[in-house]
Amino acid sequence: MPDTAPRTLGAHKGLALLVLCAQLFLDSMDVSLMGVALPEIKQDLGLGPETLQWIISGYAVAYGGFLLLGGRAADLFGRRRLFFWATAVFALVSLGGGLVSDGTLLVVSRVIKGIAAAFIAPAAMSIITTTFKEGPERTRAMGIFSLTGASGYAAGLVFSGVLTELHWRLIFFVPFVVASLVLAVTNYAVAPDRPRTGERPGFDAAGALTATAGVLLLVLGLVRAPEVGWGSTATLGSLIAAVVLLVVFVVIQQRRTDPLLPLRIFRSRTLSTANTVGLVWAGATIGWQFIALLYLQQVLGYSALQAGLAIVPMAAAILLAVNLAPKLINRSGLRPAAVLGLLLQGGGILLFLRTGTDSNYPSVLLPALIVHGLGNGTSFLAFNIAAVSGVKNEDQGLATALVTAALQLGGGIGVAVGAAVLTGVGGASPSLSAYHWAFLVAAIFSAVGLVAAALGLGAPKAEAGETADAGGDGAPATVADLQKDPA
Repeated sequence: MPDTAPRTLGAHKGLALLVLCAQLFLDSMDVSLMGVALPEIKQDLGLGPETLQWIISGYAVAYGGFLLLGGRAADLFGRRRLFFWATAVFALVSLGGGLVSDGTLLVVSRVIKGIAAAFIAPAAMSIITTTFKEGPERTRAMGIFSLTGASGYAAGLVFSGVLTELHWRLIFFVPFVVASLVLAVTNYAVAPDRPRTGERPGFDAAGALTATAGVLLLVLGLVRAPEVGWGSTATLGSLIAAVVLLVVFVVIQQRRTDPLLPLRIFRSRTLSTANTVGLVWAGATIGWQFIALLYLQQVLGYSALQAGLAIVPMAAAILLAVNLAPKLINRSGLRPAAVLGLLLQGGGILLFLRTGTDSNYPSVLLPALIVHGLGNGTSFLAFNIAAVSGVKNEDQGLATALVTAALQLGGGIGVAVGAAVLTGVGGASPSLSAYHWAFLVAAIFSAVGLVAAALGLGAPKAEAGETADAGGDGAPATVADLQKDPA
């Protein structure tokens, strides 16, 4: 049996976390970095709308499609090894993307970059969860990791405008430099992978093929639906094929002795609930951000750079929440933190129902952004910790890939549903009422997550029992107590 004891890095533990966070910052920043630069890229390379869309969508589709494979590969072939080589690919295609002058090659570089990120994310997160012990230590590390991801996404919105002012190619060159620095210190900072004892499990090629193709088609259908229509042949074909492939994948997993996705992992109520919460959390915030940025630019007349700067206070609120959330979680438990966070997340979205055609930023927009940010940071940390709680070390890569895939899929659903509501109510030129309906739908996602967290992340009786087992003093269940849910 593999050694399931958390690794200890001694003096290098903090440096390892820094290295992993630096690469996560890049991955998160890349999600939002391209938006402001698209007009410059279009003008410089003479690209059409379809190619421009795939510069954004190609990354998202590849990232979502390969996450499950990336997570299992980290468990089977070594987390540090996979992190190193995937980061090397990320760096090289960043450099290549900045050098090409052809739209097709630029899209290809973005797709490869998305695949690399899909292998990096679960490897990095599972290194953290197997390095830091469950309880306050892991909570602090996950808090820093979550803070980095939130910072990267927000930084992408701002830096894209700043870098584009100089030249759009810097959007590719800067990540190349940072990823190269990460590579230079990875083998020094991150402990070597422990050699597996016993026979190495076989690789589930059929499962990998059906899962990757199924998720790719699912994300592709969701990403393209707002543009080509929900009833179009392309959308329906993608979604139907995705469902068929994923059903075949489940059948394969049930029959194999060494499956890509051991279905036993879903016996953990905490893990299953955390993934559900993560999916609707992303549907709420990513869908809301998509609509809110359109509102800022198309209704209030903000420039792309002004819109990016306008949400900086939300990013600051997220950073504050992620810093404070570990104390709340250790004192009160995962369930109260997740419920409170989702309540604030949805409340911030609902405050956007106060917006008008000339809304004042300090009195109308700023409070909504801050409330939403506080909720995002608190709930994000809670369900990410829950998603890996009680999971065996040899399954940590898979567990982190599952929650990351849930976030990616949820974000795609949120954007697709938000766009459908916006155009369905308002047509080609959405009215203020259409924006308000879209905001309301995003808030419903938060409400669904709140109910799921309240019911699934430890029922009151279960928490009371765990508390009694932990110490018998009637104190609230801590993170360590709540993480006893077996996988």
